[in-house]
Amino acid sequence: MREDLARWQFAFTSINHFFFVPVTIGLAFLTALLQTAWYSRKNPEYLRLTRFFGTLLVINVAIGVVTGLVQEFEFGMNWSAFSRLVGNIFGAPLAMEGLAAFFLESTFLGLWLFGWDKLSQRVHLATIWLVAFGSMLSAAFILAANSWMQHPVGYVLNPTTHAPELNDIWALFTNPVFLWGYAKVILASITTGAAVMLAVSAWQLRRGAEKAVFTRSARLSLVVLVPAILLTMLVGDELGVIEARYQPMKIAAAEAQWTTCQPCSFSLIQIGGGNNDHTPTQILEIPHLLSLLATNHWNGKVIGLTPLQNKYVAKFGPGYYVPNVFIQYWSMRVMAYLAIVVTLVALWGLWLNRRHKLATARRFLWAAQWMVILPFLINTAGWLLTESGRQPWIVQGIMLTKNGLSPSVSTPELWISVLGFFVLYGTLGTIDLVLMLRYSRKELPPAPAQADQPVPAMQY
Repeated sequence: MREDLARWQFAFTSINHFFFVPVTIGLAFLTALLQTAWYSRKNPEYLRLTRFFGTLLVINVAIGVVTGLVQEFEFGMNWSAFSRLVGNIFGAPLAMEGLAAFFLESTFLGLWLFGWDKLSQRVHLATIWLVAFGSMLSAAFILAANSWMQHPVGYVLNPTTHAPELNDIWALFTNPVFLWGYAKVILASITTGAAVMLAVSAWQLRRGAEKAVFTRSARLSLVVLVPAILLTMLVGDELGVIEARYQPMKIAAAEAQWTTCQPCSFSLIQIGGGNNDHTPTQILEIPHLLSLLATNHWNGKVIGLTPLQNKYVAKFGPGYYVPNVFIQYWSMRVMAYLAIVVTLVALWGLWLNRRHKLATARRFLWAAQWMVILPFLINTAGWLLTESGRQPWIVQGIMLTKNGLSPSVSTPELWISVLGFFVLYGTLGTIDLVLMLRYSRKELPPAPAQADQPVPAMQY
């Protein structure tokens, strides 16, 4: 019970925090693109869009920072045994994130907010690009730490304490799990930001507000969204190959593949195949596709869950090393199928733009509004696939999750904190949603009367 509650608490806070992270990264990048367009073309429409979507960025950052602080305390309070064992390694990238990336992002966000009429246009443009860079850098340090938990590298075991100690920090940032995972997170974040910008633009266009201006932001979001989602799927496919190499149990669980196969089919949908049913009924399957996804080879071999379980028992001792197959199987498909939907809607939008009907295609604008939900579902499914698939390990091959708990935290204390976080994060999420909806439905701020007139600082 204690392990389940501690895992539920960390999962709940992590998923909620990850609602904000991709929006921050994506909107910072897109806001920088809008301001660059204004700087290079001196078109006041781009300035108005920059300040409009910059407001949404600031709201998201302000709420998102609060949701991330809790996780730092959870490591020490709920998972102190884990922190003591791997603190020599895990602490380094987390410290870098706090001391370098976060301060870089927050400092230049402040300069961007209040420096409109105090900095030159070139310097002010640099500040928003540094905000975007800082948000991406912050994700890099967090992903480096997480990737080490998936595939530990660059360490030696202390002969006295038997704890891992970092001896090659460069290995953390060349870890193949990190390189491909980080690329996927950045691309998924840009996809999410583009979907948010498209949804807001579509709502404004449907109500007939500033069609010429919001057509520009809709067009920009589509131009960014299509390559971003396509690259996300390609990088995700390669990440699956990397994970099949270092975490074969995760990939076998994602297909509910209990026996070794060569070549291997991919089931579009199946019944059964969970942890208590090793004989799934595959409704639709595509021959050879799992071999391609897991190995990059037409006839590649995928080792099944049963032989992997036997191998892990022989290597690590008695225990059950198979993750929750239901979560793995359906997280994989939710992520893949919804990504296809996003791609089709985005291509539809580009086709309408080519025909100069983007601002008047009400069916598309309605679909674009509601499509904004899909990237968040995709991101959550990907997070579940990655983190649930590592179980029962908190650090792959080094420490089991059940051994990472704090011995002094009681079950009632965990219940109280879980319920408290449900209320806290529910409140923060509601505030963020209300503010985002309120400001995304406002009219665009007016442009300066003259092109060379100083732009005042943003007001809230």
